[in-house]
Amino acid sequence: GLNFLKICKMNQLLSDLWVEMQGYYDNFVALLPRLILALLVFSFIYFLARRLRKTVVRILIHRMDDPLLANFLARFIQSVIVVVAFLVFLSIVGLGKAAGSLLAGAGVGAFIIGFAFKDIGENLLAGMMLAFKRPFKVGDLVETGGVKGNVVTMSLRDTHVKTAEGIDVFIPNGQIIKNPLKNY
Repeated sequence: GLNFLKICKMNQLLSDLWVEMQGYYDNFVALLPRLILALLVFSFIYFLARRLRKTVVRILIHRMDDPLLANFLARFIQSVIVVVAFLVFLSIVGLGKAAGSLLAGAGVGAFIIGFAFKDIGENLLAGMMLAFKRPFKVGDLVETGGVKGNVVTMSLRDTHVKTAEGIDVFIPNGQIIKNPLKNY
């Protein structure tokens, strides 16, 4: 009698497991068309973002003469488009509420990271502003913040200036934006 009870319980467990697996299978089959559509839409938007990045790099390199910044801006634009594509993917699949939660969490995370890396972010944004505004170019004699010298290079974070004495000075771009700049 005891073995018969064990066998009955095992059969019931297997039957319940089969019913549960059948439910998962039915849900997957119902979701499959939306999942395929979402993957196709995401792939298409991702492909467009890559093409747009290449086009933006070509345009910006001609306008800015700074391939580093042109690539950075193009990758930033591509990243924004890919994030939007991922949110569209989640929406098509039926996880729109999850997409909203992800956006809220990303916003809070970006605020915390932005506050922690305030100076780095300030210099990056100042570098982008300088790249677009172009108050000087490589080789110009400039003076800012008590430093006078010829501009050697400009990156997203800082500007390399060589003084008349041959000293290399790396000025954070945020300081160049904040202080008066003389371009001789």
